Amino acid sequence: MQYRKEIHNCVSPDLYSLQIYPPSFFENFKPTTEFEKWATIEVIDFVDVPDNLLTYNLPGGLYAVFLYKGLPSAASETFQYILGTWLPKSIYNLDNRPHFERLDEKYKNEDPNSEEEIWIPIKPKR
Repeated sequence: MQYRKEIHNCVSPDLYSLQIYPPSFFENFKPTTEFEKWATIEVIDFVDVPDNLLTYNLPGGLYAVFLYKGLPSAASETFQYILGTWLPKSIYNLDNRPHFERLDEKYKNEDPNSEEEIWIPIKPKR
């Protein structure tokens, strides 16, 4: 957040919390398993990105999108439902691509009225 004002080619003011999990992360889940986490903002291009920031190109693909309303710290139950109930009953499997949350103006840190979108990468079951 301290560098946000230095990024001049933003697509919108929306923020993204992006996670890159190892391929077997959800099959052999352990809370101690490390994964990569990015705090990001979408930009038009990488021409005017400050030198002290990294860039990331999100690979395309199909995503299931869920609207979460409530305290951000209580979202774990929603993630458990999505991955443990909704996904197994759906016509999709989890895809090995980044997961992310989109935080727009409705996101309010630790406010019960906060809203965010949860994007889960999916692919059709075969």
